[in-house]
Amino acid sequence: MRISDVVRRKGDMVVTVKPDETVERLLALLEEHRIGALVVSEDGETVGGIVSERDVVRHLHRDGAAVLLAPISQIMTADVKTCDLDEPIDELARTMTELRIRHVPVVVDGRLRAIVSIGDIVKHRIDELQTERDQLVGYIQQ
Repeated sequence: MRISDVVRRKGDMVVTVKPDETVERLLALLEEHRIGALVVSEDGETVGGIVSERDVVRHLHRDGAAVLLAPISQIMTADVKTCDLDEPIDELARTMTELRIRHVPVVVDGRLRAIVSIGDIVKHRIDELQTERDQLVGYIQQ
């Protein structure tokens, strides 16, 4: 199974934010879309960084409430692990676990196409296992 299978099931909508937006705006977008991370992009197509709830918490602890008025560029991760649609799901899951990251943008020909979370990958695997179970039960009952 490939990342394209996950994207096909979950959809390819990606919420992006510009690096000069404030952390306060970031929090509003995270809540509005009920997501845990946003891709930072000047144009909505290129990946300039990624910023998550974890980034906000770390900086809030260190810098206090002043971080809310800071630009997202000050707290984002600029060195972003990306993948493409052909990457095997198991390989990306392993990488995400090893790097301790929860969100990976999907990039095709230099353009942002989707984003997958560790939750998306786990859900996909659970659905796969349920399908296998149902097939085995059907086979045994025949």
